[in-house]
Amino acid sequence: MKLKKTQIIYGNFINPKSDTCADFIQGALVLKNDSIVGLYAKDKIPKLDKTIIEEFHFEDRLILPAFFDMHFHWVQDDVRYAPKKHLLTWLTNYVFPHEAKFKNRKFCQKKAKSFFKKLYKTGTIGGAIYGSIHENSVTDALKYAKGEFIAGNVVMTMHSPENLLQPKKSALKLIQKLALKFKEKYAFTPRFALTTDPHTMESGGTIAKKNRSFIQTHLSENRFEIETILKIFKELPGFKNVKNYTEIYDRCGLLTAESFFAHAIHLSNDEWRLLSKRKAKIIHCPTSNAPLKEFGLGSGLFDFKRCERFKVDWALGSDIGGGMELSMLTVIDSFVRQNKSKNATYIKALYRATLKGAEFLMVDHLYGNFMKNKMGNFVILPMIKNKSVNDPEAILKELFKDKKLFKKAKMF
Repeated sequence: MKLKKTQIIYGNFINPKSDTCADFIQGALVLKNDSIVGLYAKDKIPKLDKTIIEEFHFEDRLILPAFFDMHFHWVQDDVRYAPKKHLLTWLTNYVFPHEAKFKNRKFCQKKAKSFFKKLYKTGTIGGAIYGSIHENSVTDALKYAKGEFIAGNVVMTMHSPENLLQPKKSALKLIQKLALKFKEKYAFTPRFALTTDPHTMESGGTIAKKNRSFIQTHLSENRFEIETILKIFKELPGFKNVKNYTEIYDRCGLLTAESFFAHAIHLSNDEWRLLSKRKAKIIHCPTSNAPLKEFGLGSGLFDFKRCERFKVDWALGSDIGGGMELSMLTVIDSFVRQNKSKNATYIKALYRATLKGAEFLMVDHLYGNFMKNKMGNFVILPMIKNKSVNDPEAILKELFKDKKLFKKAKMF
């Protein structure tokens, strides 16, 4: 068998480490068997045997770690551009009819091949996937997604269109089957409390915990959604005195350290305290929550500072198809633009779109930045013209001034 050569990649690297720290290194990344040997400044590059080196020159390019998209519906790719005047109306008129098509196995497989090929090209190497209610939406996603992903079939046992409504026993049987098959690659995925009865949520959560699977769903995206769900649940046995949306999930045993809740825009202090106590995670989706004029759902602004004040951890997601663009570069840009008044930085956004997602999936020993022994997955972008600038925040700020640069991103 032919041995793989040591690879040395020359370029300009930004290496995220935390919300406030990222290194900018002009030099080289050395890989052996796709694993990082080291990231070296120009004057520190080790001398290597030229006969075993494969060199790649990107001295005029900016290189970032590959991304983690921690919340997206791959089955909604074709409805990203559908009118979005209201969350529940958009779901009823566009999302649900389209997701019903994934019952067809050939249709599902064809779409999965196309979608995950397209996603990889944007630089996304990991994340959390929502499928349709159908088994093949999970199996095909995990088959064709390249990298470190978890996936779940959305569960819909009540208040759903007839062609997507699942009998409770059938829903739990499928959850059990997929959790047993995929273990830590599976995520129990109640679509949201509106569509999933308490018994199925509680039982599905128990199955997930037994199989070391994750839990993911939506929380407090839209005020009308919250009012509707509370009205419904207060009429159900055991929920008459429920105080808020988050408490519903908690009573069903879904608030855990391995649980990801998308959006979390309209939460009370009591809800934040409960999330913090349970160590649950939040996934912020700025492009999806953006105003209607920016082609988002207009759900509101996620208060990341409040989230951090309550010591609740969070990462970024695209929320395809509520979000318009697959690229996490667009998500990063949207987060910073929406939070200028809160002094949001590109370094913070990059960290939350790379290393933080890898941490959530417990694969940060392999992905997320350019530290030794991690996998050598990265995105190559045009470098800013002013090469004298060596501050990572300033470099990223210049990069995001020109949206056309996003289209030029390439995976290595």
